[in-house]
Amino acid sequence: MATPSVSVLIDTYNHERFIEQAIVSVLEQDFPSSEREILVVDDGSTDNTAALVEKFRPQVRYLRKANGGQASAFNAGIPEARGKIVAFLDGDDWWAKDKLSTVLEVMAKNPEVGAVGHGYYEAHDGVLPPRTVVPKARYRLHLGDVHTARLFSSLRGFLGTSRMTMRKSLLDRVLPIPEDLVIEADEHIFTLAPAIADAIVLDRPLCHYRFHSNNLFQFGSNDPSKRRRKYNVLKALLRTLPPRLAELGVSPEVATEVLEPLSVDAARMGLSLDGGKPWHTFVAERAAFRLSYQRASVGYRLFKGAVLALTLLLPPRRFYRLRDFYAANGLRKLRNVLGEPTTAAPVREQTTEA
Repeated sequence: MATPSVSVLIDTYNHERFIEQAIVSVLEQDFPSSEREILVVDDGSTDNTAALVEKFRPQVRYLRKANGGQASAFNAGIPEARGKIVAFLDGDDWWAKDKLSTVLEVMAKNPEVGAVGHGYYEAHDGVLPPRTVVPKARYRLHLGDVHTARLFSSLRGFLGTSRMTMRKSLLDRVLPIPEDLVIEADEHIFTLAPAIADAIVLDRPLCHYRFHSNNLFQFGSNDPSKRRRKYNVLKALLRTLPPRLAELGVSPEVATEVLEPLSVDAARMGLSLDGGKPWHTFVAERAAFRLSYQRASVGYRLFKGAVLALTLLLPPRRFYRLRDFYAANGLRKLRNVLGEPTTAAPVREQTTEA
């Protein structure tokens, strides 16, 4: 078989409900099948995933390994990819039909660019309506200065697994990925990538990002084991990324800018799990507000001031339980009365009623 121009790497674990849709979405791309290969890396599924993938041979190469998490799946799969470009897809997501043609065209026109990401459609199993989330414009990102690093931090979600397409030569420089990143190994990849070559994020939704009860982690999850897993991964990222960024020539100031959102997330999650001093909650929540919002109405600032005061009055775990209750019961709608703050991230979100 001729060398494909792109390898599609699908990482999967117990996705029997979704894996067929993921594979079909690749097979139905408006992109020549002769120029792409599909590699499914099964991280030790215990359900019917293997049998379902088997139906797609020989159009799909299947690599099964012992369960070890997302980093181990990427470490096993990326070296097997034969294309000069690798496009990633989680086994529970699926692509729009013009995903590959759109992204590959951008990479062909910009040979110096190492990675391309894009917007997405949110798909919820539950009662929440679907949303479209896209950057407000097309952005070019790198880690050469603090300003652009700040922009990267606010847009990094558009480079997550099912949105992430990278040149194989770049990925070879990123490997190996620390295998204690059992989830969010994509964060390790897409944080290092723009230190090697520029990345572009497109203001188009080209994949469907699925939220469901079996996600290994979702923000807002009340499952203590998922929270603990997430917390351990955040600590691993904060331990492993700084030396790699320095090795790639990223300045300490830029690295601090890139890693601050992870530091804040880790602080909040650690306080919700293990407790701490109320003052620590105040510092973490104030930092989160600063990172999240650019402008806010007087009413919203008063509301946020009351929330910050509450952090000083309640033990951290009780504060975060209250915060989870507030989010789970849709009480965030009360913010509309006060005026929604302007987010720091240049992102457009549109909710579509089913």
